[in-house]
Amino acid sequence: MNLKRVLQYAHELMNHALTHGDIAVDGTCGNGHDTLLLSRLVGKTGHVYGFDIQETAIQNTQQRLKDNKADKQTTLVLDSHSFIEQHIPDQHLTRLKAAIFNLGYLPGSDKSVITEADQTLKSVQTILHYLQKGGLIVLVVYYGHPGGEEEKAALLEYVSNLDQRQHNVLQYGFINQRNQPPFIIAIEKK
Repeated sequence: MNLKRVLQYAHELMNHALTHGDIAVDGTCGNGHDTLLLSRLVGKTGHVYGFDIQETAIQNTQQRLKDNKADKQTTLVLDSHSFIEQHIPDQHLTRLKAAIFNLGYLPGSDKSVITEADQTLKSVQTILHYLQKGGLIVLVVYYGHPGGEEEKAALLEYVSNLDQRQHNVLQYGFINQRNQPPFIIAIEKK
């Protein structure tokens, strides 16, 4: 058996959570890898909403989706993931099945533009409100940058206090790696 790296495991979780026709959110488009995965999983009958605050990330994601003919079932939004209710129609919010986030900053870009605890928590709370039973949120937490420890601490405190009768919360990561290795927080709605 080989232990899966953090991103591999995040994608495996999404593979189990989503099927054709589902609605999903990529809270941090980045370079579009997760958005493309979600688009393939929900198929042409589902829909993915991808968010990012950086225009470069939206452009990179749009190009990746077009190159892979997965742009028809995707809406990209140049805004914070904390405003999903303003950008996703009610008929899709009520069918929300999964969401994924890569927290931190866009690789190869301005490292001062980061995800922030208050916006991430607001987004997670909103998604949990709408998430279908059996639905899943996966947060890949990168915290080795200024502001990262604060976001990590806020998230861990929040998810540790979710009612176990309503949610299963998993933390997955390698504890013997140096330089603040990323880890996963997965929240399943019961």
